[in-house]
Amino acid sequence: MRPSGRALDQMRDISIEVGVTMHAEGSCMIRCGNTHVLCTASLEPRVPPFLRNTGQGWVTAEYGMLPRATTSRMRRESAAGKQSGRTQEIQRLIGRSLRAGIDRQALGERQITVDCDVIQADGGTRCASITGGWVALRLAVNKLMAAGEIVTDPIIDHVAAVSCGIYAGQSVLDLDYPEDSEAGTDGNFVMTGSGQMIELQASAEGATFSRDQFGELMALADKGVAELVAAQKAAVA
Repeated sequence: MRPSGRALDQMRDISIEVGVTMHAEGSCMIRCGNTHVLCTASLEPRVPPFLRNTGQGWVTAEYGMLPRATTSRMRRESAAGKQSGRTQEIQRLIGRSLRAGIDRQALGERQITVDCDVIQADGGTRCASITGGWVALRLAVNKLMAAGEIVTDPIIDHVAAVSCGIYAGQSVLDLDYPEDSEAGTDGNFVMTGSGQMIELQASAEGATFSRDQFGELMALADKGVAELVAAQKAAVA
């Protein structure tokens, strides 16, 4: 039995509310159970130096957790004067994932920065950030197209992510914090709406896992990502 009482292949409740900030070109609040992440996408008429005069655009991401997103207060990283290694790793993952779903030539020489701020954390914050980040990116691109600044849709496919792991000896979908903290194997699966894989992160934390168990996790990830993509489609319809 999972601590939440969910079935092994059951996602947490998902909701995506769009247009939650006044100024960002694209924004949403994604809620995956008790994990809540604010995602905003900001357009800038510039690209990093290595892309100047190439005709290609860029999508990047920043990630952070509010001090009381968890059970005890964390010090702001800005107050500490540097980002943690975890933060840097997660925001690079978000950026890589979102770039995999976009045609940077069609975007043109402009940058979209996706900011993911964790309001409340209960496991799966990086996966929620990727899934909500895509929605914010989609809305920002919609504004570009509506204004006639680009004529070809640069978004190739949906991008979403879900966690899967082995908890109490069983393969489970969409780990919350009690499961994540006790899982023998923990994995994050980033995929496109068409089922193509972007990035897989899986590690044995308490016990090794077999090829058959990995296949079970992949099957769960396919199911979870399909549900997340359906939620994305409903949010941006």
